[in-house]
Amino acid sequence: MNILILGATGRVGSRIAALALQDGHHVTVLVRSPDKLDLVRGNVTIIEGNALSKTDMQRAAAGNDAVISALSTDGTTTLSETTPLIVETMLQQNIRRIVTIGTAGILQSKTSPGMLRYQSGESNRKLTRAAEEHHRAFDVLLQSPLDWTIICPTYLPDGPPLGAYRTERDFLPDGAAAISVSDTAEFAYRQLTSVEYVKSRVGIAY
Repeated sequence: MNILILGATGRVGSRIAALALQDGHHVTVLVRSPDKLDLVRGNVTIIEGNALSKTDMQRAAAGNDAVISALSTDGTTTLSETTPLIVETMLQQNIRRIVTIGTAGILQSKTSPGMLRYQSGESNRKLTRAAEEHHRAFDVLLQSPLDWTIICPTYLPDGPPLGAYRTERDFLPDGAAAISVSDTAEFAYRQLTSVEYVKSRVGIAY
């Protein structure tokens, strides 16, 4: 499979890229700073560019079968600005499958029906800016015809993969406290070839 990975210099994105390369897939990464990449060299194409550039995005997406976006909010509006461009490019190039990394804040609230977690008292976070960015990106995907899945982890510490975690469609599993970067990346990567959570958000936690 040919996979475009956005956010490959981040904690989750770099791990997803490593898993794909280990399995022999061809990986394309679009990065602003190639020197920040920590990848085992393999069947990889590195494109230096900006995800906010239509030209760079089209160049990176060409010839790929699927997209994984692990772009972060990074204190900016990059995520909400980039997502419509990703959708437009994928439709132009007839790419249907996209898996993105979101946040538990955009899952449905169990205590306040009809609200998202970050909008309710269910979330412990005082600041909602990042969740609002992810919410805008979610809305774009929700309105698109793409086969999307948004992985929504709770607290993300580093650590080895345990391989034993809980997932729930559109909600965060009860009692959720954390999920490692490694297990989040492994689960997100597996969704490329799964139809279980197409057009869904997925809460993930131990």
